[in-house]
Amino acid sequence: MKEKIIQKAGELFLKLGFKSITMDDIAAEMCISKKTIYKYFCNKEMLVGESTNYMHKEIHETIDSILKMNLNAIEENFKIREMFTEMFKSSVDTSSIYQLKKHYPEIYEKVTLREINECSMWFRQNIIKGIENGLYREEVDVDTSVNFYYILIFNIHENISSEKEARKLEFSALEYHTRAMATPVGIIELEKQLQKSITQ
Repeated sequence: MKEKIIQKAGELFLKLGFKSITMDDIAAEMCISKKTIYKYFCNKEMLVGESTNYMHKEIHETIDSILKMNLNAIEENFKIREMFTEMFKSSVDTSSIYQLKKHYPEIYEKVTLREINECSMWFRQNIIKGIENGLYREEVDVDTSVNFYYILIFNIHENISSEKEARKLEFSALEYHTRAMATPVGIIELEKQLQKSITQ
């Protein structure tokens, strides 16, 4: 039951926001009593913390499954972006990450610290793969590119309240990041992925 509550809460928080969803809403959605939820979680903040841990695990498992598809480096990044867009699709236009930072700053800090190393590792692996595939230039400074992209992405989600605007800027950041590193062959692949994203 505890796992089911965490999973449902995570879905509702992503769909409707961390602030607006109450324990009553979760109980009603699951057709259980609020007392059942309080049996496992003494307050909403504890449930938010557990649900972000659950989402973290889900995201990482999905990314790992994409990495196993053995796509080229540029296609891989676009596929991961597509996954994030689908997963964070919300009924309200307020970024869930922005809400988490605003209303649960301590949980947000824990999430951010946890993500720094893992995201940086993915970005690094992708750049190295792209260089090996001839899609990114050999002289690309991997560490600098990882840091630039990380700063871009996290600043967007930390400071833009609108989910729609955040997604638009994130897409622009991915194009900017790729163009900065791409070889002529990489540019052709980038244009292909951009076109594919427009038609989806």
